[in-house]
Amino acid sequence: MSADGPESANSADSRGVPCIWMRGGTSKGAFFLAADLPTDVAARDDLLLRIMGTPDPSQIDGLGGATSLTSKVAVVSPSSRPQIDVDYLFLQLGVADPTVSDKQNCGNILAAVGQFAVETGLVIAESDRCRVRIHLANSGSIATATFPVRDGRPVYDGEVRIDGVPGTAAAVLLSFEDTAGSATAGLFPTGRVRDSIDGVDVTCVDNGMPVLVVDARAFGLTGYEPHGDLAADSALLKRIDDLRRKGAQSMGLGDVSGSSVPKTVLVAPARDGGHVCTRAFIPVHPHTSVGVFAAISTATAVMTPGAVGHDLTADWPDGLSRVDVEHPSGHLLVDIDLDAAVTPPRVRTAGVVRTARKLFAGRAFPRN
Repeated sequence: MSADGPESANSADSRGVPCIWMRGGTSKGAFFLAADLPTDVAARDDLLLRIMGTPDPSQIDGLGGATSLTSKVAVVSPSSRPQIDVDYLFLQLGVADPTVSDKQNCGNILAAVGQFAVETGLVIAESDRCRVRIHLANSGSIATATFPVRDGRPVYDGEVRIDGVPGTAAAVLLSFEDTAGSATAGLFPTGRVRDSIDGVDVTCVDNGMPVLVVDARAFGLTGYEPHGDLAADSALLKRIDDLRRKGAQSMGLGDVSGSSVPKTVLVAPARDGGHVCTRAFIPVHPHTSVGVFAAISTATAVMTPGAVGHDLTADWPDGLSRVDVEHPSGHLLVDIDLDAAVTPPRVRTAGVVRTARKLFAGRAFPRN
C-alpha cells in the first residue's frame, strides 16, 4: 500500500481512501497517510466521520465498531523534525455524536504506528528489530516504538499476551519522552497534587493524558465493580461527568462538554496480585480495560506523596518503577521513572509493552 496523492472528499466518495485497519493494544482503528486525506481540517473530519459511520450508535454504515475503543483514527506522515521518523496525529471520533477530537493522545493506537510506517514505506526496516521515532502531534511529545521485522516487513506473530486481547502477538516496546503536560500546563496542572471538588478529593494529573484520579470510595464504590454495573449506573455516570467538567476548568482545559478529555480513573487497593486497581471512564462511559496514557498518568499520581491513592503504595517495594495496574480485563504493566523528591515532581521516562496487528489493508469508502 502506498499513498496515491491528495484526494478531495468528492473523489474519495467514488474511489475510496487507502487505509489499513489495525489493532493497537486494546483499541483498533483506521490508519491513513496524511497525504491521502484532505488538507482542510473540516473536510478531513467530514470524510472521516462518513468513513466511520458516525453519527449512529451502531455505526452500521461505516467501519466503526460502535464503541469509543473502535472509533479511532491515526493520521501518519513523514516528519521534518531532526531524528524523528514520522508524525502521528490521533483522532477520537464519536459514535452517536458527530465529533472529532484531537485533544488527547492514544497510547494503544500508537502501538501500531511504527508498523504502519513500515507497511507504507515511510520507514525502511533494515534489521530484525525496527526502531521508529514518533512525534505525537497531539501533545508534541516523542515516543519510540521498537518491534520485530523479517525481510523488511513487520512481524505480528509472537508470544506476548496482553490482557483485553485474545491470543498472543509480537511485543511492541513503547518508550515516551516529554509526556508531562501533554494537554495542560504541567504534570499537576492545578499546581497542587490534591484538590477538592464538591467535597471529593481529586488529583489532577497529566503524564501523557489529562486524568482525574479519585478514590473509588468517594463515589460509594469498592473499585472492583464489573464494567456492566458501572455502565448501567446513570446516576454515577452523571456524577463522573460533573466532576470531570469542573476538574477540567481547574486544569485549564475550559469547557469540555464536547471533548473526550479529561478522563476519570477510580483507584482502589489491588486484589489480583497487582499494585493498584482501576476503573477508568472515557470520558464518561466506563472503559473495558484502561488506556495506556490514562494508566501512566494514574500510576504517576499514586506514586506521588500527598496525591490521591498514594496510601495504596505503603506496601510497595522501595524504588518500584514498574507498576502493575489492574483493570476490568486484567493487568497493564507501565514503567515510570519519577523523581518525587523535587518540587514539582519530575518524570524522567515512561514506557509500556503492547502488541499490535494488521487486520486488513485496502480502501475505505465513505457513506454519502
